[in-house]
Amino acid sequence: MQHERPGIELSGRPLGFAEMVAIGAGKATISASATGMARIAIAREIVEDAIASGMPVYGSTTGVGAMKDVEWSADELDTFNLGLVRAHHFGTGTPFSCNVVRNAMAIRVNTALTGQVGCTPELIEAYITMLKADLIPVVRRTGSIGCADIGLMGQIGAVLTGVGEAIYRGNRMQAAEAFRAAGLEPVRMAPRDSLASLSINAVSFAAAAETTRNAAASIRILLATAMMAAGALGASRDPWKAVRHVGTAREALIGAWLCNASDDWNWPVATHVQDPLSLRMIAQVFGAVIENLLSTGHKILAATGRSDDNPVVVEGRVMTSGGSLPLDVTILLESAALCMAHAARNAFNRCVILGNGQRRDLPVNLVPPGRIATGFGPIIKLAGEIFSRVLSMSNPVSAQSLVVAAGLEDEAAFLPLVIERFERQMQALKRLAALEALLSAQAIDILGDEPKGVAAMLYEVVRKHADFYIVDRPLSAEVEAIEEELGSDDFLSRLTAQVPIASFDDFFALGSLEHIEERLTRHEAQAI
Repeated sequence: MQHERPGIELSGRPLGFAEMVAIGAGKATISASATGMARIAIAREIVEDAIASGMPVYGSTTGVGAMKDVEWSADELDTFNLGLVRAHHFGTGTPFSCNVVRNAMAIRVNTALTGQVGCTPELIEAYITMLKADLIPVVRRTGSIGCADIGLMGQIGAVLTGVGEAIYRGNRMQAAEAFRAAGLEPVRMAPRDSLASLSINAVSFAAAAETTRNAAASIRILLATAMMAAGALGASRDPWKAVRHVGTAREALIGAWLCNASDDWNWPVATHVQDPLSLRMIAQVFGAVIENLLSTGHKILAATGRSDDNPVVVEGRVMTSGGSLPLDVTILLESAALCMAHAARNAFNRCVILGNGQRRDLPVNLVPPGRIATGFGPIIKLAGEIFSRVLSMSNPVSAQSLVVAAGLEDEAAFLPLVIERFERQMQALKRLAALEALLSAQAIDILGDEPKGVAAMLYEVVRKHADFYIVDRPLSAEVEAIEEELGSDDFLSRLTAQVPIASFDDFFALGSLEHIEERLTRHEAQAI
């Protein structure tokens, strides 16, 4: 028996991460509010009146870009609008996940419900129908300079007209074949519908949301391995207690988490007056990182409820707009990339300390006494390579010069490129967390410690995939297996349940979809 997917009504208000997780996973159907559809109808009437009056409407009765001054006759409009959306199916490379594409389509629907776009209600209904049928366009990810995702959204728009490729019931096929299989008809692009289908940043915003949420998850894991390493190295908890009184609000939040997460594990303290900064300043590093991620997340969510089209319908008129430049989101993501480099350096420094044998009389390279082995010395180079990799992707690219469309288009944000580099940083950070956990587990066993709480959870994952090191052996597969489990939704659900950071975990809807729904249900019950 097939169960009906829960519904999410869109109204033009910004989406939340929990909603996007459900929509992206195909676990929720979307609908449009009656009020939002009424706004669309009013805006459409304004556009049609402008066209009927003979007023040139950019991208509806005129060409676009360098062809902005070319006007089309009424007999040419159907051909032009069909060709416009198909001409912008030029993206190449590896496709985005279906999760990102579903959310991009939902964002397009939601921003149209503001009543500032001027597309037809039929176009929005077509997006909703495709999502309900789970007919998802294939969107190759290279094709946007971050000033409206024309080469990305154009692939979705082209599929609406029956060309391009789509995923239907798990199978990739030609769009026309997918429409037949789903029992649907391609869409006729009315004037304004074509440009409304492609000249927005919905794919980038959907991808930015997914990547920022992944970053939040990676930082939660890396914070946990930082605490585990601090325990293995015998760090003093005093700086974590002190920061709760003298630090910023976010630093105090991290200090409190470190104390709570380590409360059950009374490790021997090896501190002589001062710890190395990579131990003493964990709260400061991670406090700055989560401050940035929260700001970035809020900015992305705001974009899901704002029209970034050109032109727009405001004050009862069709007006040209510069809203297709997503510079606010881009700059915050570039700042987030710099934050990731600081987090990576912090973790790398602890890995070096774990391996060099300068604390708690740990042996060099974590080779147990009496054993003939090279140990973990070589793998510290991997940690260094990962840190350098994260650092290399932290340089900003948004201010690069670019002039296209005969000089008419000379601003860009390069948001998709920023997102792609940010994604690669996240992959590297997860591996660095796995390395830090592996080294910490080895130190814990050499010292005979008994980790508790969060550290015990990490330790169990490490020992599930990697035995105590006594004889030199290949480590590649072990590191990858630890990385995979630590990065799983299941482990993150357990971690956030064990010692939550509620304001962070709930905002980004961290963990599995089931865990998210359970947590939201519990919060709703407590609020009653």
